[in-house]
Amino acid sequence: MIQCFDKGVFLENGQLTETAPVPAARARENTMAWQILQAHNVSGDPERLQVRFDAMVSHDITYVGIIQQARASGMKEFPLPYALTNCHNSLCAVGGTINEDDHMFGLSAAKKYGGIYVPANQSVIHSYAREELAGCGKMILGSDSHTRYGALGTMAVGEGGPELAKQLLKNTWDVPMPKVVLVYLTGTPKKGVGPHDVAIALVKATFETGFVNNCVLEFCGPGIRDLPIDYRNGIDVMTTETTCLSSIWETDQVTEGFFRTHGRPEDYKPLHPGEVAWYDKYITIELDKVEPMIALPFHPSNAYTIKEFLANAEEILKGVEADARRRFPKANPHLTDKIHDGGVWADQGVIAGCAGGLFDNIAEAADILRGKFTGSGAFSFDVYPTSVPVSLELMKLGATADLLESGAIIKPSFCGPCFGAGDVPANNGLSLRHTTRNFPNREGSKPGEGQFAGVCLMDARSIAATAANGGRITPATDLDYTPVHHEYHFDDTVYKNRVYYGFGKADPSVELQMGPNITDWPKMYALSENLLVELAAVIHDPVTTTDELIPSGETSSYRSNPLRLAEFTLSRRVPEYVDRSKAVARQETARREGTLSEHLRQVLSQVGDADRLAESTQFGSCVFANKPGDGSAREQAASCQKVLGGFANICYQFATKRYRSNCINWGILPFTLDEGTPFDYESGDCVFVPHIRQAVEQGREDIPAKVICRDGSVHDLLLHIKGLTADEKEIILDGCLMNYYAARNKE
Repeated sequence: MIQCFDKGVFLENGQLTETAPVPAARARENTMAWQILQAHNVSGDPERLQVRFDAMVSHDITYVGIIQQARASGMKEFPLPYALTNCHNSLCAVGGTINEDDHMFGLSAAKKYGGIYVPANQSVIHSYAREELAGCGKMILGSDSHTRYGALGTMAVGEGGPELAKQLLKNTWDVPMPKVVLVYLTGTPKKGVGPHDVAIALVKATFETGFVNNCVLEFCGPGIRDLPIDYRNGIDVMTTETTCLSSIWETDQVTEGFFRTHGRPEDYKPLHPGEVAWYDKYITIELDKVEPMIALPFHPSNAYTIKEFLANAEEILKGVEADARRRFPKANPHLTDKIHDGGVWADQGVIAGCAGGLFDNIAEAADILRGKFTGSGAFSFDVYPTSVPVSLELMKLGATADLLESGAIIKPSFCGPCFGAGDVPANNGLSLRHTTRNFPNREGSKPGEGQFAGVCLMDARSIAATAANGGRITPATDLDYTPVHHEYHFDDTVYKNRVYYGFGKADPSVELQMGPNITDWPKMYALSENLLVELAAVIHDPVTTTDELIPSGETSSYRSNPLRLAEFTLSRRVPEYVDRSKAVARQETARREGTLSEHLRQVLSQVGDADRLAESTQFGSCVFANKPGDGSAREQAASCQKVLGGFANICYQFATKRYRSNCINWGILPFTLDEGTPFDYESGDCVFVPHIRQAVEQGREDIPAKVICRDGSVHDLLLHIKGLTADEKEIILDGCLMNYYAARNKE
């Protein structure tokens, strides 16, 4: 079905071959990824990219912070099209006026700086970008990790807010030329197999080994030809879960049809690799052999075919329960209770967001459910179309009526089920979702309060088949139904009437509308000569997600208030972290004011003259995790640590480039350890890093440190900071990106 080959390969006239008449070094320049990246690279060095994007997009839990950073750094006008969508805080009934205050800030910012403002519930972020911004050969930067428009010929990247602030300040996205991995598609999917099935199978094949980590996936092959554009988009958006950097697909008459339908035929152009192209690795996918899939908690890669899951449900669900008990000691998970009456029964089905709520997915779900009923039991079924234009077409088609008659509820365009702000299941509920993620408590439960719910990812077709059976988990391939292809018609009337198109029309006289929750960032300090950090969280899970670092759900409403949001840092994984970090920060404040705490004096005395060291040693908190930063692009996973006085992360490997960039942009030192180096230390132990400022200035990658344990013992530890660019060094030295720009504005 899917095979991964960890070796280079040529693609010659569309065929895989190990040899070719062109050297690999030259043939790599014939990939689509190379051509697009170099067309946007302003560095003059093809191996050290400095990229300027064609457009940007953010939603309402990120754009306030981004614009605030850019304002503080001297921005006067948006220099490129920047769409501000409102699909996250739209339905969160938390905090009174603060959600709508963010939206009004966004509208006033679009008017003042020349942006595009998409009102709440008009579209989810990535649907709007596909409909209105994508174009063949373009590049788009988004402050959401699922910024992926490769199936439309657009290389798109999801990053933390500071990277978008850089673009607003006419600076660049800096990255080494990534490896390019060929994804070669053959065959045609069978009836009942949808894009999420292919995507989940791809994530399963690649995630655990990091096979495509920080690479570009380039989709080619004869299997593309028969895939509708929604099918391609549905696979493409999930490439984020492989931890790849970006994606790009060959384009054809199907792609051209998309742009023609959306009134932008000029944005189409044919994209193909050159006659001979070379790839660093390759993956083959036989689409005709893909089966309906299910991804069990707590990751899209924890996947099985639905038939395999049903045949081994008790064993698999017991494993999930054991994992849940380990993660959430206060919870009492019971998923094996779902096995009864000859099947496995779910409590909820949801089709939503940038992956699930696509026109074709919902139309085929309606085909499956037409004349059938979800039943009057516990099972509920909710459908969120991606945009108002999609909703309008589904209504005109009659699909909406078919779904409503079956017992489904049609909801507005909103990303809530993807991040815990809508359709939170009951305690010990089992939810089936065609959304992007099923990370721990991402569905909105609060394990710290004894709650637990499990989310399994499935394709919309199999969720509809399950709904037709009243919640009994059923692969769509087991149902006899006739899918009907419907030509999609895009009606942009609502956008023309409701969206504010302000690019190129900045009006400096407009005052920003600032609600009481919208606050400035606290003062941050430059890196000192030495650094002492106290471990406030030590996490030995294989991977730590950004959802664990800063939870989503109801916390999203506070993302315009750095101090208030920081109170939630690691709250569902290490509840003690915030108080520990605050205690460290209080001692650092006192040190700056000339008072050395007894604890700090005692620790520093283990490595030298405490009073002398106190003059040149910052004291902050630190998170250790084996592999932090998988998942969301949210910068707050790093900024909240910094707001609480965090100065470092220590890990074996960062899960994603974007989380490491977030740490750097907030002045958090991205330390790594050599694989196999034991780290048996605990919260409360300290790490002293002498001459850290000099090490960063000089670009030293091997940095000796001392671990000072609470029992008084001192141990050597070799830390690394690898591959910092010149700008990244300066950002860390200045204390954060805002300080970096403020210093240069003074110059």
